Amino acid sequence: MMTSAEERTRAWQIQSLLLSYPDQHLLNRRPLLHAAVATLPKRIAGPLERFLDSLDRTPLPKLAADYVATFDHHKRFSLFLTYFTYGDTRKRGMALLRFKHAYTAAGLDLAGDELPDHLAVVLEFASCAPEAGRRLLVEHRAGLELLRLGLHEARSPWADVIDSVTATLPALTRRDRTAVARLAATGPEQEQVGLDPYGRAIARGSA
Repeated sequence: MMTSAEERTRAWQIQSLLLSYPDQHLLNRRPLLHAAVATLPKRIAGPLERFLDSLDRTPLPKLAADYVATFDHHKRFSLFLTYFTYGDTRKRGMALLRFKHAYTAAGLDLAGDELPDHLAVVLEFASCAPEAGRRLLVEHRAGLELLRLGLHEARSPWADVIDSVTATLPALTRRDRTAVARLAATGPEQEQVGLDPYGRAIARGSA
């Protein structure tokens, strides 16, 4: 069954909330979130229902600690989409500008000090500017898939939220699958800044 544009934007808004740092405000909104999820197609709603059930069972201190342990302490679970392709190289700065330009073109200003490629931010943007937001998500489909697979391997409850995100997007293409395999094997780009002069010095010293 095809997903309507309204259903996708509603799903992106819910997913954005669930991928943000959990706080009491989020827990207070659980009845509303359950009701909103119930209006979505099953392939999008099912994973969100599982996550909300987990949310209902988990005390806030443990939920917050698990979030930090998952997303802040493991780069393989990064919620920053450009990291998967560019790592911490200078190329990532240009990729971040693309996100900022997309937000500006849609008439939206990014508040606070959050990077524009954080998945929760991108999903919130997509709920307001569906075409531009969807394009950014599709462009980083390989990174999303790698994140999804990693979270499942770690048996993280947030894997269900990423399952729901990818259910709103086109299926992986052959090119996407190749990119996922490459990233899984080699990781993101590495920038060898400052190593070359040391290499030359070592070579001179051993000559």
